[in-house]
Amino acid sequence: MAKAAQRPLWALAMWSSLALSLLLVMAQSVAAHEVSDFFGRYTGTVELIHADGAADRRDVTVEISATDRGFRVHWGSVSEKEDGRRKEKFYEVEFLPSGRSGIFAAAMQRNVFGHEVQQDPMKGRPYVWARLVGDTLTVFSMFIDLNGDYEMQQYDRSLTAEGLHLTFKSHRNGLPLRSLEAELLRQ
Repeated sequence: MAKAAQRPLWALAMWSSLALSLLLVMAQSVAAHEVSDFFGRYTGTVELIHADGAADRRDVTVEISATDRGFRVHWGSVSEKEDGRRKEKFYEVEFLPSGRSGIFAAAMQRNVFGHEVQQDPMKGRPYVWARLVGDTLTVFSMFIDLNGDYEMQQYDRSLTAEGLHLTFKSHRNGLPLRSLEAELLRQ
C-alpha cells in the first residue's frame, strides 16, 4: 500500500488546515487597496542619509488627491541650512491608468495633439510611473544624465493606522546615493 494511504486522516486534515491558513494570511497581506485609500495630506520630519553618511533633517509633506482621470501626488521637503537659509523642493505628478492593473503612467507634459504623455528621459527629463501593490503606492523616477549615467528614485508610501510609512531610496548607476524612512501622519 502507498505511504500516503497509510497516513492518518487527522494528519491530512491538519496539513490541509495549515495550508488553507497560510493561503488566507498571504491573501490578506496582499489585499488590494484602491488608490483612493491613499487620498489625504500627510506630514512628518525625516532624516535623509547620504551615501557618505552625512544626514539632513527635513520637514516632509505628501498630498495624494483625485483628478478627473486619475490621481495626483504632490510632495515636498523643507530643510534649514546651518546659516539659517531654507531650502524648499516641491514636486507634483498626475498619474493615469496605464491599461495594466495597478500600474499608472505619469502625465507630465502634453504632446502636439494635447494628450498628456510621459517625458523623454533621453532629453534629460525624468521618466515617472507608479504602481499599487497591496498597501503600498510606489512612485519611480528615472533620470539619464548628459554623460549617460542614470539615477533611479523610489518612493514607497505604505498605509498605516496613523498615515503613511515613507521609504525613499535613490541609486546612481546601481550604487546607493540617498535613503530615508519616516512615519507621516494623516492631517
